[in-house]
Amino acid sequence: MSEIKQLLENNKIWSESTKEADPEFFNRLSERQKPEYLWIGCSDSRVPANQLLGLIPGDIFVHRNVANLVVHTDFNCLSVLQYAVDVLQVKHIIVCGHYGCGGVEAALGDQQFGLIDNWLGHIKDLVVKYNDELEGLNDQDKSARMCELNVLEQAENIRRTNIVRDAKNRGQRLRIHSWIYSLRNGRLKDLANPDNSAPTEL
Repeated sequence: MSEIKQLLENNKIWSESTKEADPEFFNRLSERQKPEYLWIGCSDSRVPANQLLGLIPGDIFVHRNVANLVVHTDFNCLSVLQYAVDVLQVKHIIVCGHYGCGGVEAALGDQQFGLIDNWLGHIKDLVVKYNDELEGLNDQDKSARMCELNVLEQAENIRRTNIVRDAKNRGQRLRIHSWIYSLRNGRLKDLANPDNSAPTEL
């Protein structure tokens, strides 16, 4: 069986087992989506939002791109953000990066990769911004810290969007979270609230 046929077979098995466990699951799912969370994460295949949060389809609205960037001229990301905030009325926006991010590590180096270098330029700007903090760290620690700083910066970019500012002005409650994921142990860390205090509310 080809790899693609195997995927279709996997889908059939999943669909049938899901219906067997909950006959009304797909009926409920098809009626509407009402997630409370927007996840903006990395495209890395090892960081699947639903699975690592223990959520089922319909529970989380997801946008992913290389290195989980929120760029003020990226209308794809901004459209997702606006739909999530204005239409779905999500309560939480989660920016989640991960240690060992290939996009971040590429931005820390000098090698050229082609078209994606333009996208990674946003991270290279952050490398320059935080040069004093990063200087003196070994390569592993520098990569890890840059992954964290990137997440925090993207959360700030979300706060500065007119989408979020408008939501705040009309009294909509939103919480923005800055998380990072470890591929080595499968655990998430809250960067903005390491002591598990209340997350930032707008």
